[in-house]
Amino acid sequence: MEHPPQDAGERQPVTKKEITADNPTWCPGCGDFSVLSIYYKLIQKRNIPHENVITVAGIGCSSRFPYFVQAHGAHYIHGRALSFASGLSLSRPDLHVFTFGGDGDAFSIGGNHFVHTARKNVKMTYVVMDNFVYGLTKKQTSPTSPLGFKSKTDNWGAFDQPINPMKLAISAGATFVARTSHTNPKHLLEMMDVAMDHDGFSFIECLSECTEFFAGAFDSSNPRKGGEFKLMPEDHDPTDEAAAYAVAGEDFPGRFGIFYQIQRPTKNALEAGVIEDGHEDLRDEFAGCGRDGYQLVGICGAAHDGHPASRCAIRRSICSGPHAMPLSRTRQEQTSSCVTCVGSPG
Repeated sequence: MEHPPQDAGERQPVTKKEITADNPTWCPGCGDFSVLSIYYKLIQKRNIPHENVITVAGIGCSSRFPYFVQAHGAHYIHGRALSFASGLSLSRPDLHVFTFGGDGDAFSIGGNHFVHTARKNVKMTYVVMDNFVYGLTKKQTSPTSPLGFKSKTDNWGAFDQPINPMKLAISAGATFVARTSHTNPKHLLEMMDVAMDHDGFSFIECLSECTEFFAGAFDSSNPRKGGEFKLMPEDHDPTDEAAAYAVAGEDFPGRFGIFYQIQRPTKNALEAGVIEDGHEDLRDEFAGCGRDGYQLVGICGAAHDGHPASRCAIRRSICSGPHAMPLSRTRQEQTSSCVTCVGSPG
């Protein structure tokens, strides 16, 4: 007989070996190695129970994350990782879902889902490893490629205005918006740690260099390459949306840190409230219903025979009077008692 899992505080922290799956298949020097390493460290630092680690990703180089983490996860459809992750978050509010993706997966084919997940404030953390290029398909212009970038799709130089991920996240309604870089692992861990504590949709843009198809793209933000890693101004108020938007508009490489953070109800909490209100209405409607020996004893948690789970009230005979019916009724008799009280069993 298996023993139930112990509380996290009573267990030994998982080791890196225990949470490491396949060896990463990224190119040598890829910034995604750093992000994966920090994710391992975060799991160990927070002492997250192994069975509570949830990793979701879409399609792309960075989206191979779930393959490299020995835990629950899904490598989902291109651009739809947030949709899948939303379902997980809403159905399992006891878990914290981490979603990973790249600039193409997040802002091109997945742009619509990014906007609506942000505005709905679904509780999860979304880390976008932005390398300014489509790397998996061998160097095409991505939504964040800078003007003039020459690729296989724009060999004359990109002239489409690139997306500003920070401005997009703030204007879409994300309640936590931060920015970091793979070249500063300490700062990256700090941002992921704070994001995990945020009650809502937390978004992190992480500059992650593609050494194969856009080498040197982020040298200006790397002090080891002569650049500058500029933190947010000390007097910045992260609850000021206008101020956050203004800082997001600074010339590249811009600032790093928490741009924006506020608290507002999550979709998780709001939907839970609607469901509970519906259950409460049913309890009130059928409270004390003892007609013909039956009464409401609970709310059914599963849909069956055309009855939605959220509106299904199953009654069971618990009376000892002359009209009592045994609990071992047939399925047909059970389902016929949904929503309205059954008639006399006699």
